[in-house]
Amino acid sequence: MKKASPYKIQVLDRALAVMDILAKDGPDQTLVELSEKLKLHKSTTHRLLMVLEQQKIVEKNTASGRYRLGLKLFELGKKAITHFDPRNRARRYLEQLVYETGETVHLCVLDDTEVVYLDKVEPERTVRMACTVGKRNPAYCTSVGKAILAYLTEIEVDSILRRHVMKPLTANTITTVFEMKAELEKIRQLGYSMDNEEIEEGVRCVGCVVRGPEGEPIAAISISGLSFRVTLEKTPMLAKHVMAAAASISEQFGFKIEKINQNLNQETTDSIYAVKV
Repeated sequence: MKKASPYKIQVLDRALAVMDILAKDGPDQTLVELSEKLKLHKSTTHRLLMVLEQQKIVEKNTASGRYRLGLKLFELGKKAITHFDPRNRARRYLEQLVYETGETVHLCVLDDTEVVYLDKVEPERTVRMACTVGKRNPAYCTSVGKAILAYLTEIEVDSILRRHVMKPLTANTITTVFEMKAELEKIRQLGYSMDNEEIEEGVRCVGCVVRGPEGEPIAAISISGLSFRVTLEKTPMLAKHVMAAAASISEQFGFKIEKINQNLNQETTDSIYAVKV
């Protein structure tokens, strides 16, 4: 049982109770309904609501006289989200992803035209991935980079691609804007991205975007492994795990995903991510 705090300020507790009721039983509540649920006299409840309304914590519908939560809470929530450390929020999901797939997992963010690796969790293998925390790689040829690019605006994507020459690092590297935009559309359709030996031969990665409260791309996660382990045949299964982990991390940042696309199949994956010849 949760121990009650010895530190209580009655008016603050009552104000928080108002917000809790509006959040759970809302969106609209009358003064009488709130008074009954708070077990307070109407005049006391009214004074509380007036103060909260002045601070934009609640707002009153002048036509119906009903109360609902105000935009101030939304503004505060968005600011609070920005102070979360992505590594702390994501770590347990990264560890779970390693357990489920047996491959190395990365958490990355976009910085200008590059991705920066914030965290890395490795399985207990003798052969491990060379990428380290703090390292940078071009966004255009990494699964994490492409996962983020897919959910930026077209203007943002154009700016990034214009400022970064897409050099062919392997035979599979995408090197034209036309191909890249087609790739980003496929990522949006599938819900996940791939680095099909595009930055390093013999290494394949499967990634997915992590979203903020408004659906904006704030990071990406990926699993990485040697191509003989991360095969095209295994991609649909691995993608499901990555997407589920990314959805859970996104929820930590206030984004709600109604449904994760689980209808991936080998035919679709092979047609989209076939090795270039």
